[in-house]
Amino acid sequence: MRNKFKAVVTTVLALSVFLGFTGFKADGNLLAVATLANNHSERISLSPGGVAFGVKYFTKGALVVGITDIETAQGLQCPARDAGLFVKDIITSINGKEIKNAEDFQKTVNACEGKSIEVKYIRDGVENSLKITPVVDKNENVYKLGLWVRDSTAGIGTITFVDRKSGRFGGLGHGICDSETGTLLPLDRGIIVNVKITEIVTGKKNAPGEIKGVFDRFRRGELTNNSEVGVFGILDEIPSGIGEEIPIGFKNELQTGKAYIITTLDAGRPEEFEIEIEKIYPDSGPTKNFMIKITDSDLIARTGGIIQGMSGSPIIQNGKLVGAVTHVLVGDSTRGYGIHIENMLAGMQK
Repeated sequence: MRNKFKAVVTTVLALSVFLGFTGFKADGNLLAVATLANNHSERISLSPGGVAFGVKYFTKGALVVGITDIETAQGLQCPARDAGLFVKDIITSINGKEIKNAEDFQKTVNACEGKSIEVKYIRDGVENSLKITPVVDKNENVYKLGLWVRDSTAGIGTITFVDRKSGRFGGLGHGICDSETGTLLPLDRGIIVNVKITEIVTGKKNAPGEIKGVFDRFRRGELTNNSEVGVFGILDEIPSGIGEEIPIGFKNELQTGKAYIITTLDAGRPEEFEIEIEKIYPDSGPTKNFMIKITDSDLIARTGGIIQGMSGSPIIQNGKLVGAVTHVLVGDSTRGYGIHIENMLAGMQK
């Protein structure tokens, strides 16, 4: 029976300010786990992560995050609203020109000089197009559509696992989404860097905590996929602090009871902390597969429980990598959700 537990939760990717090659090559094999979910005889081993990383993420196209009126000589107007554009639409091209970022979007709109333009956009995974005529903002003297768009984001998360042979990695346990609309951001390109943790904001009831840090200037890898079950990519080199390989644990092997997570805090290196797996939700879908409770007094004293930036921290039970931390309950920072490692690996293939 599908679980009926309801709670206010938040993802635990900490968004912050970002700064920005050697080693592995993509082999296209993605850990050779295409049949993993349906073939439990193929148990693979991976190195659990627990290492904090910074990510700089650029979207494919420009995501509409707001629609607003423009003050024109004729009064307030909003061509975008009148034409039928909505928040969460992703603008991919204007008059056949690919839109790569917000600056590109505004320059292209302004260059139309008041002529009607064809806008192609993606809504709910389907590409559409429409005609729209920009108007002049009388205060700035530029042509506009009445849209706020976003093209990039940055944040701190945690690596869940690494395949030492290929350099492939997975992290977060959930996708990178727009903070205002909740839309999964389509990936154009993204890089990861090392991060030095400078502050821990303790989590409290109705006030999730946060890991804050300074980003290194040099890239340490690239992202290849952003999905609802995590972010995936390939490392330039294996980060220090990554553990030795251990077998993965399958969904039917997960048990309520003691386990532990690996995460990086103010000590600057991965540490182990004890948790309790309280509930398992068999019909929960791709994410939020089980409930965890932080029981380690040291972790509670330092963070209050689960905080933003711990997203992706690997969960180990009975010597196996069984999943990752994904969300915290806003009303109780000692509790949150985990995702099955199998679900992350299946999402890596898409």
